[in-house]
Amino acid sequence: MNRSSLFVLGGARSGKSRFAQERAEAEVGAHVYIATAQAWDAEMEERIAHHRADRGSIWSTVEASLDLPEAIRARSDGGHVLLVDCLTLWATNLMLAERDAAAATDALCDAVRGFDGHIILVANEVGLGIVPDNALARAFRDVAGRMNQRVAAVAQEVMFIAAGLPLRLK
Repeated sequence: MNRSSLFVLGGARSGKSRFAQERAEAEVGAHVYIATAQAWDAEMEERIAHHRADRGSIWSTVEASLDLPEAIRARSDGGHVLLVDCLTLWATNLMLAERDAAAATDALCDAVRGFDGHIILVANEVGLGIVPDNALARAFRDVAGRMNQRVAAVAQEVMFIAAGLPLRLK
């Protein structure tokens, strides 16, 4: 199997998850969707259900709201196609759990670099809007932005999605 890593960035409802899923489904291997979302409320439960319904029977799902690097490493045997959706929610989970986001990002980048198979990671680009008006939102923007930079540096390919249209960054 060939090794590849793709990082897909975009705004909310930009089409990034659809793009990532289509790219993953074009690869041969055991398709694993690594979900980072946690269902904190009914609206989030509905979003998760919608995403599950969009995936076909070729997908198995692994929940990794905090231990994402471990979930990636556990499937690094050359036979998997991983779709990680999404790093932005993972960053939220890390912050809420008061985990060291920089250390977690280091572990994630190590897992991506060492992954034997095809891996696609999805994240929101949160730094294109106005400066947030409160310290927590600014801290989140900073964590997500730094994480995105680090993952983009280790990914072989980086795509930005806007209005459903892909733009190759790397």
